[in-house]
This record gives sequence, structure tokens and C-alpha cells, in this order.
Amino acid sequence: MTETTNVRIAYPLDVAWLQRRQKKLRRTLKASLTAPPLRVAILGGSTTSEVANYIELFLLNMGVNVEIYQSDYNQFYQESVFDNDALDAFDPQVIYLHTTCVNLTTWPAPTDNNVDVSDKVADTYDYFHTVWQALHRKYQATIIQNNFELPFSRPMGNIDASATAGKTRFTNALNTKFAEYAEQRPNFILHDLNYLSAWFGLERWFNKTQWYAYKYAMNSDAFPELGHSVANQILAVLGLSKKAVVCDLDNTLWGGVIGDDGLSGIQIGHESAEAEAYTELQQYLKALHQRGVLLTVCSKNDIENAKQGFSHPDSILTLSDFSEFKANWENKDQNIEQIAESLNIGLDSLVFLDDNASERELVASNLSSVAVPNIGQDVTQYITALDKAGLFELVSLNPEDVSRAAMYAHNQERQQLQREFANYDDYLKSLDMMAMIAPFDDVSLSRITQLTNKTNQFNLTTQRYSAQEISSFMHSPRHLSLYGRLKDKFGDNGIVSVIVGTEHEHTLTIDLWLMSCRVFKRKMEMAMFSELVRHAKARNVSKLVGQYVPSKKNGLVSGHYASLGFLCLSENEEGSSQWEYVIDEHHAEPDLPLMIMRQ
Repeated sequence: MTETTNVRIAYPLDVAWLQRRQKKLRRTLKASLTAPPLRVAILGGSTTSEVANYIELFLLNMGVNVEIYQSDYNQFYQESVFDNDALDAFDPQVIYLHTTCVNLTTWPAPTDNNVDVSDKVADTYDYFHTVWQALHRKYQATIIQNNFELPFSRPMGNIDASATAGKTRFTNALNTKFAEYAEQRPNFILHDLNYLSAWFGLERWFNKTQWYAYKYAMNSDAFPELGHSVANQILAVLGLSKKAVVCDLDNTLWGGVIGDDGLSGIQIGHESAEAEAYTELQQYLKALHQRGVLLTVCSKNDIENAKQGFSHPDSILTLSDFSEFKANWENKDQNIEQIAESLNIGLDSLVFLDDNASERELVASNLSSVAVPNIGQDVTQYITALDKAGLFELVSLNPEDVSRAAMYAHNQERQQLQREFANYDDYLKSLDMMAMIAPFDDVSLSRITQLTNKTNQFNLTTQRYSAQEISSFMHSPRHLSLYGRLKDKFGDNGIVSVIVGTEHEHTLTIDLWLMSCRVFKRKMEMAMFSELVRHAKARNVSKLVGQYVPSKKNGLVSGHYASLGFLCLSENEEGSSQWEYVIDEHHAEPDLPLMIMRQ
């Protein structure tokens, strides 16, 4: 791998290479980034320096500038619960609690009964709960907390997992309580250290020599994997997880070449070991699809042959599972660009899956922002390469994630309808659109937070907020917060737009205004503006102040405020500008091709 400013660290990780080069890599990548750093605090129950290095490396590798604060050794509780001027001044945006089973100091004794063990589980849980609550009170940050790996030793042998006082059973009980808390708190994420250690191998995970010498809670060879895993969760918090898989077909989704072998000759189903491996891959992709990841096809193939493969009786995937289907003899990088354009998502939202190394190299070279995992040519390793790369991490799963594929399908129906109209306004009216615009509420909090942290194109300031901050806006008398949901005759687009403003002396400063790419050019921004003015007038606000902060992706909204009648107050050399709109007492609502419903 060449060390340049375009370093591309791919999965599977070359751990030995990373251990030798990570310091230089971090320095090289850091020098290429100019954006304000994300502030990440790592509060540890063991030595965290190597953990911090790898979290930083993988975030920098994904283009995220980062600044890291580390607690003193095993001071996670004290630095969280008691006054901490240094952490207060750092004001973290993400807090990672790096604790492991070495921080479990109260284990059951073999003679403990059910009540004794339950009390110890509760006491240990309360200890960590105190940490979480203190951090929630003091910081508007997303908290990432490790659960616990299984214990190093089992004094009771195999019944340690079932005996009342077993250490394994005790660990599992704690992990269940941690998971229940995470499920209830949108700005609290569980990092599954238990799974990571099992996958790595417990025999390798525990290195007692390194623990006694350096207070490393796990083998130093595990640090790159741990840093990669936590960094992927942080990327998900920032809305940078991937949205779609672009799939090759022959020898990728089935064995063989459909054009040569015919439908009966391809390998899928349960008739052979090879066929079962391809079936399992399709099952994995189907599960991704069911949780909201879009599936698309990009194959060098005759389109009828390509589609025929999904009519195989053992095929798990069907044509209806794919949001885009490109089968032709054009270069794949060109087809992938067209897929991204058709779906109206960025190339950096795509993952390319292909067994052919030369095709992977072509796409990786020409479309550097597309993720191209090295799946090799052994189908039994495809899932591992894709799954362990952590490309599709979630912060939470909500109903709109599950229905995402259907929403994109409805968009294609809308595009087909648009082609039937010569006049665009007539097309918009034919959609029978209905916008429901309302102040933030508890039910919508999760989706609002998700949209805030992943929307890049229609985003005036690209400001990111945690769930706790979004919740605070909802209850603050100084803030005006609105979200918009858009429905039409084809279906519900879900929550697609968010505005947050801060009021001061009859002026409302718009801190955040964003809209999903799913509803571009549907006049939803005009509906949101109309409701913003209406709510502002009700609060005796006489002036709106808007800000535009340019980014790599939000150039399409550079003229947004001008189009609404705002006057430009200032603009600096970087292109950031400030705009003003004086609310006329007789402000007229615009004539829109949609109906606004209010709560």
C-alpha cells in the first residue's frame, strides 16, 4: 500500500502493517483535512492510548477530522461523575466508555444464592448507570458504551453459563441490562465487545502478560479491530454509513455464468456446497434489504439473461428487491455513476460487490468514494468481508429505515409519471401531495436525529446534533423547531425536512435547515418556509436570520435564501454568508401544489 494523502485502508485489515505504520498514516491523513475536528472523549477502565490511536486513524481515513480526549488510567467513573474542568472545556460530541470485564470488581461467589447474585447485578448496573446519567446531564454528547466480553476463566466449568453464581451467567445478565438501557436511549449506543472478542477468539483476546505489564485489557493485536469497530459506530452517528449495495451477478450472487450455463446450470440452492454458500450470501443481502439498505445490480450481461437468474426456484432475492438494475456491456464505473444519479444519493453511499478483482480495481480507481471491499473469489468469505467491514452500522432502527426501499420504488413511479406531463407544475399537482408540518415531538425524535446527522446536500449549515440536543430544542422556550412529513398518492415519504431556530429579541436565527434528497423539487422547502413564518409571527418574531455554510456537498442550496426573498447581509472569503428576512405583517402564504396539515 502506498502512503499518500489518498491512503485507502480497506477491510480485511492488515494488522501487522497497521501496527508498523499507523503513526505515520495518522500524521499523513491529518495533514490533508481542514474541517473542524469532531471531539471524541475516551473514558477508560484500562490503558486507552492504542485504542485512541486506531479510532483516530479509521475516522481520518474516512475523511473525518478528529480531536481525542483521554481520561487518566481507570478514571472513567471519577471523570464522569465528579467535577471535571478539562472534560468540560473539551465539551465532547461523542463519548466512548472503554470498559471491559477487568472493570467488573464484584463477581458472584460460588455459594451465592439467587438474591445475592441479583443484588450484585443490580449494584454493578447502578454503578455504570450513575456514569451514564452524569454524562447525560453535563454534555450534549452521544455515548458509546462497551458491553462485556465473557470472563477469562470459568471456576464452574461448563455449568458456569447456567449456574446461579456462574461468572458467565453474571456477565450475560449485565449485558442484557445494558442492552435494555440502550434500547430506551436514542443517544446511547452499545458497542458489542462481547461479539468482537468472540469473533477475534477469547484465547487470543486475553493476553495476561500485556495486562500485567501495560494494563491493556485485550491483546494488542485486537486494538485495530476494536478501533475499526468503534470508528464505524461514530461514522453512523455522523450519518456516514452506506446506503446501498451494487451487486455483480455471475459468480457473485450465484455460481456460474447465466449466459453460458443457463438457468438450470447456475449454482444456487442446496444441491451442492457451492450452491449453499451463494444461497447464504443472498440471505444476508436480503436481511440488509429488509432493514433498509438498497440493493442494485451492475452486471456485464445481457439484461434478459441477467434477470432470468432471479427466476431460479431457489433464488432468495427477486427482481423486486432491486431499486436499480444495470445489465449491459458498459464499464461498471459508468453504470455505478448512473445508479447513484438515479437513486439521488452520493457515490460515497455505495458499496460495490464483485468477485472480479479487475472490476473492483477499476471502480476503486475511478470512483474513489465508492466502498469496494476485497471479497476475493471464495464465496464462503464474501459475507465475512462485507459484514466485518462495518459499512452498514446503525445507531438505531426505525420504521422509515425498513420502508426505505419502498420509498425509492415510489420515487421511480413518480419519475415515470413526470414524463407524462409537459408542464412540471401540472405534474406536481397530479401527485396530490400533503405536507404535515409540526413542532418536534417524542415520537419523531429518533428519525429527526437520524435525518439531522446524515443529510448533506440540502443542508444550509451541515450542523450535527445529538438526540439529547434535539430533545432539548423540543423543550426549550428559546428554540423554534419544526419537522415536515410529505405524503402523496404513491405513498408516505416519511419525515423529510427539519428546521431549528434560536430566538433572541424578536429575531429568529435559523441554526439548521435541511431536507431529504427524496423530495427535491417538490416545493416542500416552500411549505416549510411558510410554516416557519407562521410560527415566528405567533411568537412576535419580526426578523429571520439565515446562515449558509458551504461544504463539499451542499452547493445546490447556495442560492436558497435568495430564492425565498432574503437579503444578503455578509459573505466571507470561504463562501459562508448571512441572510435576513423581515416578516411583513401582511405576509401572504405562497400558492403551493400541496396541502399543509397542521397539528
